[in-house]
Amino acid sequence: MRAVLLKEFGDVDQLYIGETAAPELSEYSIRVKVVATALNRADTLQRKGFYPPPPGASTILGLEMAGDVIEVGDKVTKWNIGDRVLGLLAGGGYAEQVVIHEDIAMPMADDMSYTDAAAIPEVFLTAFQALNYLADIRPSEQILIHAGASGVGTAAIQLAKAMGASRVIITASKGKHQICRDLGADHTIDYANQDFQAEISKITEGKGVDVIIDFLAAAYFQKNINSLDFDGRMIMLALMGGVQLDNVNIANILRKRIRIIGSTLRARSLDYKKGLTKDFSDFAMKRFADGTLTPVIDSIYSWTEVREAHSYMEANKNKGKIILAID
Repeated sequence: MRAVLLKEFGDVDQLYIGETAAPELSEYSIRVKVVATALNRADTLQRKGFYPPPPGASTILGLEMAGDVIEVGDKVTKWNIGDRVLGLLAGGGYAEQVVIHEDIAMPMADDMSYTDAAAIPEVFLTAFQALNYLADIRPSEQILIHAGASGVGTAAIQLAKAMGASRVIITASKGKHQICRDLGADHTIDYANQDFQAEISKITEGKGVDVIIDFLAAAYFQKNINSLDFDGRMIMLALMGGVQLDNVNIANILRKRIRIIGSTLRARSLDYKKGLTKDFSDFAMKRFADGTLTPVIDSIYSWTEVREAHSYMEANKNKGKIILAID
């Protein structure tokens, strides 16, 4: 099969489309002809050599896909050849074929496009895990979502509203505020020109928010813990702002009984992903069907333009997902 491969770790020029062995089918897995996949920050990190796949996972980039079932394992009971599916992968999405366990594939709605379907798995499952499993967000709670116009951010805005959050606040550059408001954000903060801690204090009348979804780590750590209410939860999903902290006052962690939870999804066990997929599907698929939830797509590239797509993501230009169509 053809796939996007790497000459060596490095910049976008290391990416090329070449021939490689197709993945082996196991007895409980299905083989999918990939029609569309999508970019994630993890892909750019892996390309540079900073985020290796879990043991046993494909070394090909790509954490999600949408396509058609073309082969089923001997013990598969849930799928038939020709079924349209989407799913989360530990790797391998930038390819003509993937193999995925039958329990972590999800059905595409009849009227859903492959490009829309490919925009769902990684960001919506990540956001659902953060809000439901980790933060245990409850109706009437207030939430701050950093990087609100990112893939996970746009998913988290919608899920938080669907879960009953009373107030959703986001940070993003000013040009990305409208899309966040359109998705349900109640307040938008321009991180480049406003102090988000001061804005949170104004919006919440000094109380702080109940939940923070964070991707910036060290850069926002102090202001995040200062912006949480009593029994607040901060969910850390990335380290984009660095990992080293200096002169941090951690008193509020004890005083306010704050919980700080870090998580990645890629290396979770198969059983965990099965449970997460089922819980997400039960909650979300009917909401995609009725329009309560919607995948947010910034742009669609042919996979022959994968270098341009990576450069676009690294320039932080996208509002929502960047899709690769497997031509």
